[in-house]
Amino acid sequence: MLAPELSQDSTKGDCIDQLIAAHKPGHGLARPFYTDPDIYERDLERVFRRHWHCVAHESVIPKPNDFEVFKMASEQVIVTRHADGTIHAILNVCRHRGAEVCTRDKGNARVFVCPYHAWSYGNDGSLKAARLMPKDFKREDHGLKALHVRVVEGLIFISFAENPLDFSEVENLLHATCGQYGWGQAKVAHRRSYPVDANWKLAVENYVECYHCGPAHPEYSQTHALEQPLHMIEALNAAMEERTCALGIEVGCGDHWQTSANGKETIHAFRYALYDGVKTGSQDGSPLSTLMGRFTDFDGGVTSIHLGGTSFLVCYPDHGMIYRFIPKGPETCEMELIWLVNGEAEEGRDYDLARLTWLWTVTTDEDKAIIEHTSRGVRSHYFVPGPIAPMEQNELRYINWYLDEISRAS
Repeated sequence: MLAPELSQDSTKGDCIDQLIAAHKPGHGLARPFYTDPDIYERDLERVFRRHWHCVAHESVIPKPNDFEVFKMASEQVIVTRHADGTIHAILNVCRHRGAEVCTRDKGNARVFVCPYHAWSYGNDGSLKAARLMPKDFKREDHGLKALHVRVVEGLIFISFAENPLDFSEVENLLHATCGQYGWGQAKVAHRRSYPVDANWKLAVENYVECYHCGPAHPEYSQTHALEQPLHMIEALNAAMEERTCALGIEVGCGDHWQTSANGKETIHAFRYALYDGVKTGSQDGSPLSTLMGRFTDFDGGVTSIHLGGTSFLVCYPDHGMIYRFIPKGPETCEMELIWLVNGEAEEGRDYDLARLTWLWTVTTDEDKAIIEHTSRGVRSHYFVPGPIAPMEQNELRYINWYLDEISRAS
């Protein structure tokens, strides 16, 4: 039996709703969810523009008037640090004729001047000057579109929604997790972006499950016990928590993975062990950098955080990882990796960049290949999604969450 397709005799919305209704529980998504332009547009409307996204660590704009432009789907967002230290997120769209007002990827600027007609905006988005406009023109009504911003433990989050989802549970859990690892005092050591020829959901689904870790990631699987079924690592996890408590640290966990129906953002934080003798996520398990936050020794564990549908965090005692998944089109996306270290650490003295980045570079190179293999496969007219394995429980939960999100207009 072939996978269901979008019918040609109904409205676009009806077709998508019929496809959602036809989804077989416990199975993967049908081909159109990864290829159809109309579903992609609904993804942008009901997932991308509804939820919060982590765009960066604030250390990328350390000085007053620093800025960086982030390209997400069809949007360009200028993230700025105002002269008073506050962080703003504004759309790179002139309020006159729509031209890009900022033509550099990053820099330092108090004012952005549109290259088309020279309207000038402060780096908080306020319109400062609009040449030759009539006397009754009100500058205060024509500032750049501002997005909602939250900064928690050094992480910058933005929301495109007019009325964003409640962020309080996310904020509390980030304090209990990233806060213990000192992310508020961290800095970015390295960033790398991966263009991927696949729908963004294929990339996220791959990230959230470790059923593939054994076959696809031999390097990761030598040090991380998550590649084993949960019941097989319970003893390792118990020993990890004992070591963490002995250090006087309580790293929070919490499962607030929920749909937006109740007006709250979703987050899930959990911990898992490294194999005995492994201290951190390195090639041989040995330390990579100076310890962070409240850690005075290695506890042999990892804290993993999934939030908002596109942002994922990994905490080790000596470094951290931010994973960003960015839709680019119906069958293209981007993965950005951001490596964090202690804010006082110096490259060449406290860490070697090649060693720091080795594991997750190797792993992500492998992920990109396997995601693109999958993308080519699901384009087949004969592709039928199979059942989700027990070790893919996070993928199953993600799929169910996603289907609920795109089922609801608000």
